Amino acid sequence: MTPRQARSDRHRFAAVTTLAAVAFLAPLTVGCDAVDKALDCGRLAVEISNDVDDLQDAATGAALDPTEADTVLDALAKDIDKIGDRTDDTDVGKALDHLRKALDNVQASVDSGDRPDLTPVKDATGELSKVCTS
Repeated sequence: MTPRQARSDRHRFAAVTTLAAVAFLAPLTVGCDAVDKALDCGRLAVEISNDVDDLQDAATGAALDPTEADTVLDALAKDIDKIGDRTDDTDVGKALDHLRKALDNVQASVDSGDRPDLTPVKDATGELSKVCTS
């Protein structure tokens, strides 16, 4: 297993574990509508985590095939829009704004042929996961 695969597996495990915790604990602490919103947010946060893993893979070859990175960035934008459409939570909105800004920077790097820095994307994804589960 390569280090990237191990990182990806750990990232997916953490996202799935977080989603499972939300599914288990949410009914104990909030009403049904809030539970549904939290689960939607959690599921989409997992999708975004998977998209970020795909972006990591695409970014390693972004200079060779920027269309792959563009495809992943489009998928991320759609998943972000899904969350934004399904929630009116201020903290989620802020996390989505941070993620959008990070993705805009990645897109600019890809467009200029540079290797993008994915650290802000990973940080924003972590922030989104945190607010979706709190």
